[in-house]
Amino acid sequence: MIKFITELAVDTGKIIRDAYNKAETDIKYKGEIDIVTKTDILCEEHIIIAIRKQFPDDEILSEEREPVNEGARRKWIIDPLDGTTNFSHRYPFCAISIGLEIDGQLCFGVVYNPILNELFHAEKGKGAYLNNKKITVSNTKLISNSLIETGFPYDRWEKGKFYMKEYLAFTMRCQGVGRAGAAAVDLCYVACGRLDGFFERKLKPWDMAAGSLVVAEARGQLTQFNSKPWHYSSNTIVASNQNIHDKMILILETAHQD
Repeated sequence: MIKFITELAVDTGKIIRDAYNKAETDIKYKGEIDIVTKTDILCEEHIIIAIRKQFPDDEILSEEREPVNEGARRKWIIDPLDGTTNFSHRYPFCAISIGLEIDGQLCFGVVYNPILNELFHAEKGKGAYLNNKKITVSNTKLISNSLIETGFPYDRWEKGKFYMKEYLAFTMRCQGVGRAGAAAVDLCYVACGRLDGFFERKLKPWDMAAGSLVVAEARGQLTQFNSKPWHYSSNTIVASNQNIHDKMILILETAHQD
């Protein structure tokens, strides 16, 4: 199964690479700043056709389409192009994200950045890998030495001041705080130790499913902002190397008290 998923992700990546250096003119707006491109649709079609050919009875949850075969024991959770805005601006921080849940448990996760040619994959109980080399989270122990990543929901034009309080709270306590715009990649960067932690609100299942398994298999920790157990349907996510997790939760709890 992991061979099928990784090969599918790499094959789909060719569509993104072919389009990357061309002017993307077919851009549609799902919201004021939430866009979808022709490449998103082509990638999604490619992935879904391949899955349905091999596994016709499986459920498929994907960003740009209605769910297929709801209730099946196997559920594919797909983001055909995470970081669409980055892609449309030729910023090479985007990826294909494919997760597979079996009987309610995430078992496989693949995140592939075709521009940087970085393939992250994880299978439950078998570790996490970047280009077939095993990865683990960082060993950073102090929040003051940590590099944290975040993102801002699509309603940030209306609620930007609220989100910026959390950003500022981390900025005042960490070595650095970034916002790169592709949650699936952010999670994988936590998994391989490039980042020490990641937090964000209002992500969708396809943003998080595959990357979350990569983090978990790389010995990372995942919770909601309130430290309750995390699920890909959760409204908030905190991912870290475990050492700084409690401190991240405390910062989020106190960010709006000032």
